[in-house]
Amino acid sequence: MKRRHRRRPPAPPRRSPAALDHLNPNAAGLDCGATDHVAAVPPDRDAMPVRTFDTFTAGLHRLADWFTACRITHVALEATGVYWIPVFEILEARGFQVSLVNARHVKNVPGRKSDVSDAEWLRDLHIMGLLRGSFRPADEIVALRAYLRHRSALIEGAAAQVQRMQKALVQMNVQLPLVVSDITGVTGLRILRDIVAGQRDPRVLARHRDRRCRAAEAEIAAALTGNYRPEHVLVLAQHLALYDAYQQQLTACDAAIAAHLATLAAAAAEPAGPLGPPRGPRKPAHSNEPAFDVRTPLHRLTGADLSQIDGIGPYTALRLVAEIGTDMSCWPTAQHFTSWLTLAPRNKISGGRLLSSRTQPSANRAAAILRMAAMTLGRSATALGAFYRRLAARVGKAKAITATARKLAVLVYRTLKGELVYADPGADAYDARHRDQLTRRLRSRAAKLGFALVSLTTGEVLQPEVS
Repeated sequence: MKRRHRRRPPAPPRRSPAALDHLNPNAAGLDCGATDHVAAVPPDRDAMPVRTFDTFTAGLHRLADWFTACRITHVALEATGVYWIPVFEILEARGFQVSLVNARHVKNVPGRKSDVSDAEWLRDLHIMGLLRGSFRPADEIVALRAYLRHRSALIEGAAAQVQRMQKALVQMNVQLPLVVSDITGVTGLRILRDIVAGQRDPRVLARHRDRRCRAAEAEIAAALTGNYRPEHVLVLAQHLALYDAYQQQLTACDAAIAAHLATLAAAAAEPAGPLGPPRGPRKPAHSNEPAFDVRTPLHRLTGADLSQIDGIGPYTALRLVAEIGTDMSCWPTAQHFTSWLTLAPRNKISGGRLLSSRTQPSANRAAAILRMAAMTLGRSATALGAFYRRLAARVGKAKAITATARKLAVLVYRTLKGELVYADPGADAYDARHRDQLTRRLRSRAAKLGFALVSLTTGEVLQPEVS
């Protein structure tokens, strides 16, 4: 007897784009430019739903007034250079929910590229709820971030002047960098200032040697015997003056950072626990790090001590907090956080096959900070250092740095959420744990193949564990 199959009900019709829900019916799109901004509101809100406003402050306030008259509550704009910052801040201060979207996610239909079409496209996508705003921390953290980014730019500028001073010294055949580890140290700066002042006698210049300098005075005098041509001395003098100017600006910037950090710490709640002792032996701060205390106000601000995590010092923790803020509720899980940092694999799967799992290229500054922290762990006797070395031997240093940076990101996320107080178990504990995991897997595989493992030390037959 032939079996009769029940007829399946027809599948529901697929919804057309016109039937998409309007999740943000009061949304507008804004295309930012250097001289004007093009704004688009829903067509039923104004007889002219697309208007252009100049970038002067009065024009930005007229734009906000027009949005208010059109009953707009949500605004989407692209991250175009730095032109979006003033309009973003003014609209946010006026009470609008502003979403800063990645230009890569909102590419327009080919052949319809103009400022007007871009604004309308942003409006339509935002009305449908198809846009996701980029992360931007709170205003007070944004100010701290601006200070620290400017400080990094000053350090880069000062480093460029040091390189040019070294070039001028080489052109004069003054081999000071060969006998002094840092020409901007105590000995180096004394010698440079005396050269600029007109001193040419190498023996007199060598008397500026600091007692901590490893090179002998005679060796320094030999290195300072050169051809002091006037044009090269002029270049050296001007770059030394620029280096001093950068150092003055760094001092002023550090004072502003310290004051702002103290203000943020005073407004924060009292931490649940006291600040513990610094991790590791006390070492003099690096010349590029601030001279003021960072750990105490940062502990008050975050309620945790990120500097207890291996590879993350107080200044690194400060830079990290300036980029990611203190509120981890923006990311539901640590996986979301590492994905935002572009430290998680970006799996591309088609037909059930994994085509690629490379991490996405990104200019995320927080990820760069974590990668630098991971690089410092290579020779450390810590669990994270052992993890890095194991991966570096298997997959290479580049991938090991990314994997270690991701592990650091998870530790930072859990620490700032109050779920973890990090304590390093040590490299030996990590190696022992990894050895146990390998042994368990080998036992299981040997049992499946009909073999058994025998300990060469004790002669004991190692049976697989029963799960």
